[in-house]
Amino acid sequence: MTRTMLDLTGLKCPLPALKTRKALKPLRPGDQLEVHCTDPLSVIDIPNLIRETGDTVEITERNDARIVFLIEKANGSIDSANAALRS
Repeated sequence: MTRTMLDLTGLKCPLPALKTRKALKPLRPGDQLEVHCTDPLSVIDIPNLIRETGDTVEITERNDARIVFLIEKANGSIDSANAALRS
């Protein structure tokens, strides 16, 4: 299990969610992604993204300066399952 830190401070919607999605793709099950954001909309966008991917997310810090998410890559993502169904 590895933990990767992704600094998205200063970025505005929709970039934090898009960059988080991209950073999750190469991770293996059990790996963690720690995402640092300053965009207040990320508290909505990133959990919605994680519901789509099937991974798990926890907000570990939230204050006026930043929001920190800890995301754990699940065994199989919904994107992978959907791709298999289309084949």
